Amino acid sequence: ASYDVIYGHNQGKLPQPLTTMTYGEVVDAQKGWSKRFRSSAAGGYQFMRATLIDLAKQVTSISGKDVFTPDLQDRLAYKLLLRRGYAEFIVGKISVAEFAENLAKEWASFPVLAATKGSEREVRRGQSYYAGDGLNKALVKPEKVEAVLKEVLEAARRPHEPLEETEVRPVPMPVPRPRAKPVRKSGRFWTWLLTAGGTIVTGLKELNLVVLDWRVQIAILVVIVAFAVYAITSMPAVRGALGLK
Repeated sequence: ASYDVIYGHNQGKLPQPLTTMTYGEVVDAQKGWSKRFRSSAAGGYQFMRATLIDLAKQVTSISGKDVFTPDLQDRLAYKLLLRRGYAEFIVGKISVAEFAENLAKEWASFPVLAATKGSEREVRRGQSYYAGDGLNKALVKPEKVEAVLKEVLEAARRPHEPLEETEVRPVPMPVPRPRAKPVRKSGRFWTWLLTAGGTIVTGLKELNLVVLDWRVQIAILVVIVAFAVYAITSMPAVRGALGLK
């Protein structure tokens, strides 16, 4: 399974599947992977050790005893999307090219959409932000990323009808409004996100574009968002948090 994969398909050399290890065990094990496997990248989104350590500091609800399940990995990946400017992108604070560059900094297989100073050298449109490091290269066409990001932008800004209508009842006294359920705890939010992920992977496999290679798996996150964004942004809590009407 892609959630158990580590860099170079070396997961078979681990004493147990990644998704049965705790967060702390994964981080501890990653310490020796860079030398042994050339990279500490782990899981469906190829989290680097430094990234997991940083996320654990930022997301206080994460415990070292939490199991590194697919669900946890999906939540962490979405956290990275937000950290790389997803909310700013859909409200127009950063451009398509800027958001794509942010994603390329996080996932080395993503291409930049415009010439820029990469980590090692000047890189051209279509190259990895890390081109020249002897390890990484872009595995997705820039046109595809550009098209998907534009679809995300269009869907996120499109007005949507509320999913549920609030029934108005005459009452003698005002009833306090219930507190909105945090987005991160919404079952519908994660169901939509994960369902979209399964849909796109299945579709790509049928087109012979994916054979569950880890390099492709880390490149589909933005496509997952594209399929999920309509449902996600139609949720009042999400639209309110993003300043959308």
